[in-house]
Amino acid sequence: MNRKNLIALACAGGVMFMTGAAFAAVPLYQLFCQVTGFDGTVRKAEAAPDTVLDQTVLVRFDTNVRGLPMTFRAEQVSQRVRIGETGIAYFDVTNTSDQPIGATAAYNVVPERAGPYFQKLQCFCFAGQTIAPGETKQFPVQYFVAPEIATDAESKGVTEITLSYTFYPTKGFDPSAAATGAAG
Repeated sequence: MNRKNLIALACAGGVMFMTGAAFAAVPLYQLFCQVTGFDGTVRKAEAAPDTVLDQTVLVRFDTNVRGLPMTFRAEQVSQRVRIGETGIAYFDVTNTSDQPIGATAAYNVVPERAGPYFQKLQCFCFAGQTIAPGETKQFPVQYFVAPEIATDAESKGVTEITLSYTFYPTKGFDPSAAATGAAG
């Protein structure tokens, strides 16, 4: 094989590798953020902590909708919880259209340094939801702020945390199949 062919083959291989890396970047980044709490991403916990501190944190709830005919709101704008205490918040979603919609929620936490310590026990996020025309659904989020937030030098002094959810269209959702499935 001559030098020009070898260079062309290396370039083609490089392009294929970079294309594959581009497609893998988003799911790998999402997985990394969920595991580490990086970029304000909340982690899932198996159980609430045994320790509850006297310190409190004000948790604010923010709701957003992207590209869907629906309303989305938190039943409470905020809750004050003790660090380590389990809190529960309820969110209402209403399909304002005459067609079923498929929606998936994603979330993050601000300030970002609170992400590793704001942990959820139950959440409706990252699971596609089908909402019938005119239907209102209520979704709970059970969470706690881990006691370690009070002693971590980077997050010490955090007194307010905003949990922000955004609903966006579920990829591959077929309204006609959802309507047929609901009827049958």
